[in-house]
Amino acid sequence: MPPTPRYVLFPGRHHLLTQFQADYLQRLADEGAGTIVWAVTSANHENTKRNPVPYHRREAAIERFSVLTGLCSVVVPVFDTAPTDRFAQVTLKTVMVVSGLGLTPENTLVACSTPQVAALYAELGFGIAPVEADPELPAVPERPWDVLLRLAAGDESWRKLAHPATADVFDRYQLTDVVRTVVNDPVVGDEGGLTATRDYRTYVDAFAAAAERKWSAVRRYVQPGRIVDIGCGAGAVLELADRDDALHESDLIGVEVARHLYQECVHKKAQGFFRNANVYFYQRNVLGGAVLPDRSVDTTLTFALTHEIWSYGARRDSLLAFARRIHDHTVPSGVWINSDVCGPAEPHRQVVLTLRDDDGANPAEPRKDLAELTSAEVTAHVGALSTRARLDQFAVDFAFPFTFTPVDATAVRIELGQAMDFLTRKDYTDNWLSETREQFCGLAFDDWVTLLAEAGFDLDPASHPLRNDWVIDNRIAPTASLADDHGTPLPWPTTHAVLVARRPHHS
Repeated sequence: MPPTPRYVLFPGRHHLLTQFQADYLQRLADEGAGTIVWAVTSANHENTKRNPVPYHRREAAIERFSVLTGLCSVVVPVFDTAPTDRFAQVTLKTVMVVSGLGLTPENTLVACSTPQVAALYAELGFGIAPVEADPELPAVPERPWDVLLRLAAGDESWRKLAHPATADVFDRYQLTDVVRTVVNDPVVGDEGGLTATRDYRTYVDAFAAAAERKWSAVRRYVQPGRIVDIGCGAGAVLELADRDDALHESDLIGVEVARHLYQECVHKKAQGFFRNANVYFYQRNVLGGAVLPDRSVDTTLTFALTHEIWSYGARRDSLLAFARRIHDHTVPSGVWINSDVCGPAEPHRQVVLTLRDDDGANPAEPRKDLAELTSAEVTAHVGALSTRARLDQFAVDFAFPFTFTPVDATAVRIELGQAMDFLTRKDYTDNWLSETREQFCGLAFDDWVTLLAEAGFDLDPASHPLRNDWVIDNRIAPTASLADDHGTPLPWPTTHAVLVARRPHHS
């Protein structure tokens, strides 16, 4: 083992501390090492599969660990950065800025079990203590993340492997349930978003541009009091609610699962975007359990959200669970306002869809390797295809069963719901691999009526299906047409719905 100088730099996410780590660090201390510098990486991340525990709880466990072991510690938060071969330098500079400690190869040993990370420090001349990767150990110990996965799986043996400091903090702050919910979440990805391929900058811009239209369409149904926007994005709708004088005494609460968007909300609040002092944001997946107490919310808003729950969850089962969760947190006579895409009334009707093939390239076969390309390459390839060729590419990439039968070079026989799923998504080339994981036409308006009743809501007469004629006139009709088997043109169907669901007064 390398000599142990004045400091031991211990970089890692440190969501869970193990008894092995305590014994290993104690051995370094017995050999002369001094202060343990805990560089806690991804300190600005929480509530994601890779980072389920917030930094302040990780720090609390480390400080508790130090008290119980008698080891001298300094804890430094290191914010997440894009992958870089300068990770070691970034961490060392962060330690200097936060703590004033200048760590050098002459005064510091790096404790690290990840070979790729250890190599970055070794290139700078630091000695490495390999912790769990030490080849001289009589047996290979479980790494902290493996122990955390035991916890997530409900295996109580994690307590024997974890250090008492972690068990204490997890028990006092009920982090065991949090970790299990986040790690086992079937909807949210490793980094706290619905999909790793989404360009959130494009998403934020598009939602902000539409926020005023969405808000004006539903404002008259909003009840003052506690107003919750689930899937609030970057907070654009809550900004409009904040400017509404009639709502100045209401609590405005935004709930967002995607880390990128949640952080933008927090940043806006810190920068003074909101006049109302009672504006709050939470990063939560509502399918993971209750976010707010039962019978505590007057108005719930969801915009362009429910199709994502359908798409990334268990289809109708997930939507019904979501609707029941909203019903439970709604006060009697309170309202849930849902505005989203909607399938046509006859989704399985066979139609003839004719598409232009003179507005782009027409390769012999669609590509099956888009997932291996960069985002820019995907956008360039799909954007260069004709509308007819784009249908073939959509059929390859769409995450739901999708079939059609060619009639001639430009026409296909296809179900109306599947035709509309393609037509409403065909121009989203910037987020193609994200959009093709989502189904817009999973439910028709009548399906929504049935589901809301099953969840316990009464449907307000203001609820209605609608057709976005701007999308039809500007995006769909110029490149496509619908007809029946006899060649008779068909009108364009429903594309969206506004649903105003009320919890009965007596419930």
